Amino acid sequence: MGRYVAGNQITLLRNGTEYFPELLKAIDAAQHDIYLQTFIYEADDTGLKVGAALKQAAARGVRVHLMLDGFGSRRLSKNYLNELELAGVEVLFYRPKISPWTFKRNRLRRLHRKVVVVDGLLAFVGGINIIDDMNVPGDNAPRIDYSVRVEGPLISQIYASVIKLWRRISWLHISPISPDIPRKKSLAVPTAQKNNGVRARYVLRDNVLHRHDIEDAYLSAIRKAKVEIIIANAYFIPGRRFRNALINATNRGVKVKLLLQGRMEYMITMATHAFYNDFLQHGIEIYEYRKSFMHSKVAVIDSRWATVGSSNIDPFSLLLAREANVVVQDTIFAKILRQDLLAAISESAVQIKPEDWKRKKVASRIFSWLVFGVVRFLIGLVGYPHKH
Repeated sequence: MGRYVAGNQITLLRNGTEYFPELLKAIDAAQHDIYLQTFIYEADDTGLKVGAALKQAAARGVRVHLMLDGFGSRRLSKNYLNELELAGVEVLFYRPKISPWTFKRNRLRRLHRKVVVVDGLLAFVGGINIIDDMNVPGDNAPRIDYSVRVEGPLISQIYASVIKLWRRISWLHISPISPDIPRKKSLAVPTAQKNNGVRARYVLRDNVLHRHDIEDAYLSAIRKAKVEIIIANAYFIPGRRFRNALINATNRGVKVKLLLQGRMEYMITMATHAFYNDFLQHGIEIYEYRKSFMHSKVAVIDSRWATVGSSNIDPFSLLLAREANVVVQDTIFAKILRQDLLAAISESAVQIKPEDWKRKKVASRIFSWLVFGVVRFLIGLVGYPHKH
């Protein structure tokens, strides 16, 4: 799993305004099975619409498999979950125990993927949870996020992965497995709808065979960059290898732009500031998105390589959570995403300049390093080395 496959049709979807209509249309057209994996599922207006579509699909005989993370979806009421299950939706929780009194490695491992597969023919992969764009406390602007709609041969890899995880979690929960879940050998292998489909790769991050696949995909592309690197990432706390790769790129003359979260959504956002000084001194351009909350996990390199997915560039995504990204090698797709990111930088971001950062209060800069130290401590506590 993870090899490049040619002949795919991949469409960029910006925010829930583009994603959810496509998702609902796909669910309404489903005939055999639906697999939906998400970190957060909120029973807000958007979540209720998605839930209603899933229940209607189950009512017409579609096998609906909904996998939720125990921490991210902890606010879903038992009544709502019972409604889904009574309607025929099969619900599984990935690590339902969320006790705050333990830092065991298993407790910190979460299902952070946002993946949907319909009938083994159509998939969605990205960073968008089942939550309304405007479900952001105290904000008048929607969060910014991305997903991709995938058709073509790559679907067979995505389909196999969701079935495999569903079987594994069903077994751990001692839950009955749907008798009509297809075996891997009988999975549909869709063909591209057009001859000019693109090369793409489905990259997973898990705790067994794919522990560093997403980070390695980034590092490989960064090390080959010749002109430009644009990374938009909500929680950006890169390890030493990643930081050195970016700095080495600037030393080669590559222009590096980082679009980062400007709103302090969580304290972990503050840890990102620990690297600002080093990055700025090496010519890396930093922009903070401040119009609303930025939830993006995307990148474009040399207007030909792009990735969209669920993985942040932080230790929790790269070392603990189950993540899924699609990597695309296509100039048309990459240019579309690049233009969107440049528009966000121009219209809704503030550039952090070296001279401005030097004037920042010393106490604030020290605090960012303290937060970063706490993150390193937590990762070390569960047994992972800091160099990653």
